[in-house]
Amino acid sequence: MPIVPPRSVTLSRRGFGRLAMGAAACGVAGAPARAQGVTPIRFALDWRFEGPAAPFLIAREKGYFGTEGLEVAIEPGNGSRAVMQKLAAGTQDAGFGDVNTLIRFRDENPGLDFKAVMMVYDRPGFALVGRKSRGITAEPASLEGKKLGAPAADASFAQWPLFKGLNKIDDSRIRLENVGFPVREPMLASGEIDAAFGFGASSYVSLKARGVPVDDIVLMWMADHGITLYGNAVIVSAKLAAERPQAVRGLVRALMRGLREAIADPGYAAQLVGRHNDAAEPETERERLAMAIEQNILTAYVKSHGFGGVDPARWAGALDQLALAGAFRDRARAGDAFTDAFLPPLGERMF
Repeated sequence: MPIVPPRSVTLSRRGFGRLAMGAAACGVAGAPARAQGVTPIRFALDWRFEGPAAPFLIAREKGYFGTEGLEVAIEPGNGSRAVMQKLAAGTQDAGFGDVNTLIRFRDENPGLDFKAVMMVYDRPGFALVGRKSRGITAEPASLEGKKLGAPAADASFAQWPLFKGLNKIDDSRIRLENVGFPVREPMLASGEIDAAFGFGASSYVSLKARGVPVDDIVLMWMADHGITLYGNAVIVSAKLAAERPQAVRGLVRALMRGLREAIADPGYAAQLVGRHNDAAEPETERERLAMAIEQNILTAYVKSHGFGGVDPARWAGALDQLALAGAFRDRARAGDAFTDAFLPPLGERMF
């Protein structure tokens, strides 16, 4: 059935107090000495400056990077694969991207050893967004006989072999059309395609902003249909991790403070996004951010076990799922894509 509009993220007085306490724990008192000077970090996002990018912008705007002795240059991106390529080329020191893309990239490039150091999307944003009026329902089987927009570099589309296998979809009855990111939602809004792969929170809100009625939008989260993978994470180069471990710890602390602020005040977060993206509408970006927080970031697991880490058993199961879509050359090396060595103590990661 069609998804209902996302709820705004609200906090009780107790919840806000926990956020404030956590922010203080990650603040000046825990900052490293800056005797060695400021460490510059070139940071690549996986996408444009939209609502979900707000925590990164807040960390810079509020001086949290500076508190940690960092000078961070944040650049918008064009997909997680591009983030990996920039790290591999040495043009960026760290980035934000899909951890499954990282796992595959490590397997394809055994000479590269960059890793995820903080999980941000405990629940992946992989989704198909379709229209009820085009015959799409909440059931994956409804995709058969339809035309799907599939950007070649999209992280959600990368999970299609796994998703269709888990849900026994006959893709011989599906037409996949390679579409560019900028035209994905416009084509869906105009009826040129029936559904499209994308990051759920972003595509849903973009489609709604184009005037498509909410009751005509179907948001099919892959995580609701058998996918147990993780989503986006903060990733750092091997060089940065080896030569500036304190800088990596500081980066993680600063970004965690930015996330807490974005959760506490999504309105401010959306306004900040607008300063970096002339095309952004504050309410649209606030809704995009709130939906990502609710659906992908503050999951039940994160609320119980803290933010930023992974569950070892789930991680192993995710590797099993990825292997179903394509065998690894070296599973052990590919799977060694995450480390918790740079995370703050658990008490500072509770929300």
